[in-house]
Amino acid sequence: MTERLLQFIWQFQYFNRNELNTSDGEAIQVVLPGQYNTNQGPDFANAKIKIGTTTWAGTIELHIKTSDWKKHKHQSDKNYENVILHVVWEDDQTNNAVPVLELKNRVSKLLLQRYDELMNATSFIPCEKNISAVPGITWESWKERLLAERLLRKAKTIETFLQQNNYHWEETFWWLLARNFGMKVNADAFEAVARSIPVTILAKQKHQIHQIESLLLGQAGLLKDKFEEDYPQLLQKEYTFQKNKHKLEPIHQPLHFLRMRPGNFPTVRLAQLAMLVYESAHLFSKIKEAGSVKGQ
Repeated sequence: MTERLLQFIWQFQYFNRNELNTSDGEAIQVVLPGQYNTNQGPDFANAKIKIGTTTWAGTIELHIKTSDWKKHKHQSDKNYENVILHVVWEDDQTNNAVPVLELKNRVSKLLLQRYDELMNATSFIPCEKNISAVPGITWESWKERLLAERLLRKAKTIETFLQQNNYHWEETFWWLLARNFGMKVNADAFEAVARSIPVTILAKQKHQIHQIESLLLGQAGLLKDKFEEDYPQLLQKEYTFQKNKHKLEPIHQPLHFLRMRPGNFPTVRLAQLAMLVYESAHLFSKIKEAGSVKGQ
């Protein structure tokens, strides 16, 4: 058993889900297994589990053995504070801080055998010999459908944002702009930062770059440390003033640095976003009135 195989089994729920119980004997119902996370933090996010009579929402961590939790020092990592279930192949300890679900006796031996066969296969892709049999029209239809689904998904996101802010287009544009600056890994956190700073407040500060940077970095929780340099200290003072003036509440979502190139660090991306806001006047209007993407 490998941890990646265990993640695959959990992601697609390839185990016996009848009469699930924690190591303490409490009944478990998997409402949502969560979304697989390839970046920093627990293995699955946005999960929902019913334990006993209580439904929990949060993250799920997987290990081969329960004792791996302490070996990896998750107990002192803030990224793991909202873990609602620890899924393991073998439960090898008691008195756990997080509910534990053991899968050792719930996975089909046939599945494990098939996994070994695929992993030991000599071909690069197990189905590569059959791919040429797929008709060309099937490929084209599939790609067209992917494009349509992507456009529908993006349109749905915009429609949802508009409904949430009473059809304020500039506010929606600000949320989407910040979300895209967060890239895939920090998109949710960057969106939360944008939501915490109304576009009206942002517009009042747009002529001073240090004020914009202090708002973005401060709301993201990146100005809490003790700095020796003058500029970070200036940003801290400015953020304290702006936070009290506008009664702002910083976000509680973590920002991820692990497995990222330095150019995509959230600190760098927030600084770039601040500079875009500072240098761009009426950006939403320019985009709305543009006839094409060329030269914009």
